[in-house]
Amino acid sequence: MSHDLAAALCLVLVIEGLVLFASPRGWQSLVREALKMEPRSLRICGAVVMAAGLLFLQLVH
Repeated sequence: MSHDLAAALCLVLVIEGLVLFASPRGWQSLVREALKMEPRSLRICGAVVMAAGLLFLQLVH
């Protein structure tokens, strides 16, 4: 695994932990709402977020 990929994965963990630390009730509410969504809708949201992340990565890099 490259150093950059490992650093990126570590940053993902930091951001995920920050969200849980800063707003645990908000996170719980978000998960409850996500449970109500159809799997297809969640998959589409995930694809849009990945595409946005890749776009922003290209702009930054």
